[in-house]
Amino acid sequence: MLTIHAADEVRRAWDDPEPVKDGAVAVEGDRVAAVGTLAEVQERFPGARVRRWPGVLGPARVHEGPLPDAPTPRERVHAVLKSGAVAVLAEYAGAPELRAAAERNDVVVLPGVRPAVIVRGGRADLAVLDGTGACVATVCAGRLVHRRR
Repeated sequence: MLTIHAADEVRRAWDDPEPVKDGAVAVEGDRVAAVGTLAEVQERFPGARVRRWPGVLGPARVHEGPLPDAPTPRERVHAVLKSGAVAVLAEYAGAPELRAAAERNDVVVLPGVRPAVIVRGGRADLAVLDGTGACVATVCAGRLVHRRR
């Protein structure tokens, strides 16, 4: 199913000097199908489901420190997803239980930090942040995995 995620502003990278106002990202499966204004993306994909988010939509984050404390590995990984991150560093996810929980949730385990960007054809990892920088929604490999109520 193709879904369009729309927000007041879309940034292909968090330091993007030219964000797209009234922007959108089309997601098909686990991949980014298009990025542009909401009008452009809707014209290209008529009939697609549209999710409108308050705030700024950009690439999902990389969690750079130890995973948050929680009773189970699954809950630790979920806490990362709630922060807008879909990747963790290998040095903090060495335990087999944490790696398994990350894999089950499509969370990427990286050897080091990498730039997070939204590119056509790339994995659909997105985060929506409000004006305070808090995560409103997280999309991991095309799936909505967190939505703040």
